[in-house]
Amino acid sequence: MPVPNGRRFAGLRATVMGLGRFGGGVAAAAWLAEQGARVTVTDLADEQTLAESLAQTSHVPLAGLHLGGHRDEDFRSTDLLVVNPAVPPGNGWVELARRGGAEITTELGLLLQHCGGRLIGVTGSNGKSTTAAMIHAILSAADPPAAAGQPHGMVWLGGNLGGSLLPRLDEIAPTDWVVLEMSSFQLTWIPAGMRMPELAVITGCTPNHLDWHGDFWHYAAAKRRLIADQDANHAAVLNTADPEVKQWVPAARGRVVPLISWDDVPPLSLPGAHQRLNARLAASAAEAIGVERPAIERGLASVSALPHRLQPIASIGDVTFYDDSAATTPESTIAALRAVERPIWLLAGGKGKGCEVESLAAEIVARVEGVAFFGSVAEQLAGCCRAMDDRIPIDVSGSLASAFDWCARHAAAGRAVVLSPGFSSQDQFASYVERAACFRSLVGDLHERRNR
Repeated sequence: MPVPNGRRFAGLRATVMGLGRFGGGVAAAAWLAEQGARVTVTDLADEQTLAESLAQTSHVPLAGLHLGGHRDEDFRSTDLLVVNPAVPPGNGWVELARRGGAEITTELGLLLQHCGGRLIGVTGSNGKSTTAAMIHAILSAADPPAAAGQPHGMVWLGGNLGGSLLPRLDEIAPTDWVVLEMSSFQLTWIPAGMRMPELAVITGCTPNHLDWHGDFWHYAAAKRRLIADQDANHAAVLNTADPEVKQWVPAARGRVVPLISWDDVPPLSLPGAHQRLNARLAASAAEAIGVERPAIERGLASVSALPHRLQPIASIGDVTFYDDSAATTPESTIAALRAVERPIWLLAGGKGKGCEVESLAAEIVARVEGVAFFGSVAEQLAGCCRAMDDRIPIDVSGSLASAFDWCARHAAAGRAVVLSPGFSSQDQFASYVERAACFRSLVGDLHERRNR
């Protein structure tokens, strides 16, 4: 079982490419420095943009900190390069380090290599965050967390959802379970031959991030690595109702776990058929490692809406406002439209990722009372919807704020105003979290105006 090994890193030259704003770069730099490495951090962003992350590294003894651009020597003369997973394949700086003989990895790669616990990896185009949270809740409810024929241990949640676990490696015991949400970017950068989670869960695979991956084949291959790089002692839970994932069954190196029946999925507090699917996958994963049905039911009953995932945040004049900013694919917005029971006034749009929009447009014209589009895909979406039904009220706005104002003016009592963009936030916001914060601020301002 892998364990942290400081001796390996003592004196090693390590470059962290991308401090970032979400903790991964900070955690990698701090952990490597603790292991004795000579760490250099480099980022294209400037000091002001990275102020929050820099504050978290103030205690880290860095050998170098270079912001606002990269330098050749930080890549040519390094032994280990830790790449921010948002860096696309074929990056020239990464290739420079590779030609110099550097080992290429990521924050998640370091965790996989040195974590002593038992790993559960969750990936998929949609639902991976909620499914990972459900698995964590189920295992936590097992009291103590169970695994058939094995000792009990603690349960950890990491990856995209739970944040970096590198700072907690010394606390993770071999009997612990570690649940990791894993993106296609992260899976792409994991080095060949790296340890993969003993239990893999794939929620589905539909076109996404094609602007980064180049094509669907590359994107799907990244997701498929989670099962194709396992070994015969491992297991996989696959959503075989997804046509793409169904084709992957022969590629699974380990045992493919049968899903529990739909009738055995307990009632949930979360609305929508997509949440019942997430629960079915989570329950099947838990059952595969020996968790009994009462704990599965207790765990699922404890799960509420994750932040920014179809989360009801306010009711103003009997209009309910939902924050679904984490919906960054057309499929996730379609799922939201099918889950909300009230008539919907939708806010959608953002930055396109190379995916088709026709299926989303068809769902919009079939299910909403009105829709305000914003961001770089606004005109494309509006044109597609109007071609399908020119009677639906449509607004094309330059910003989320103006789109919100339009929906708030038109939504009558008994309706829902739903931010479920269906696309990336990066054309107008740094992240979907920042987009959600803007939406919540707009809702708060509306509440104040209505109550003056």
